[in-house]
Amino acid sequence: MPTSTDAPYVCRNVWSDVRPRILVVDCSDGRLQENVDEFLNSRGIQHYDRLFIPGGPGALASSGFELLRLDQIRRESKFLVEAHKIEEVFLIFHGAADGGPAHACCADSKRKLPGISSDEINSTQKEDVAELLRLFAWPINLNLHVYRAEVGADNRVRFISLQS
Repeated sequence: MPTSTDAPYVCRNVWSDVRPRILVVDCSDGRLQENVDEFLNSRGIQHYDRLFIPGGPGALASSGFELLRLDQIRRESKFLVEAHKIEEVFLIFHGAADGGPAHACCADSKRKLPGISSDEINSTQKEDVAELLRLFAWPINLNLHVYRAEVGADNRVRFISLQS
């Protein structure tokens, strides 16, 4: 006999055929999901395409040793930008702030670069930004924003710009 959980769920919001023109590339680490939504909402952004993958924008950078994965993720990103006519891209890294909990660092960065410290991860992310700015400099005019969600010793999440 079916239970109430087997009944279809009907959403309050109806489907929109209008594509968002914003793409957010973020790590799939669910511990930061609500913080990322809050940050984007604070900028008036509620409707956006999502590319949430382990490592977030770091998965698009050539640091590490997984070149097949890198190539595939770059092709998927390019597809989204072109097919969805994306105009604006948010690249959101994450990690520990100075004095923040080491376990707030990106696990994908630790996997790609074994033995790396929190500070070294933060430095690598800054180095990745220059490469990603070139990567997203396709012949289309993209408005690019690069941030790191930093978890402080107080467990507060601060979004800092990684662009000069």
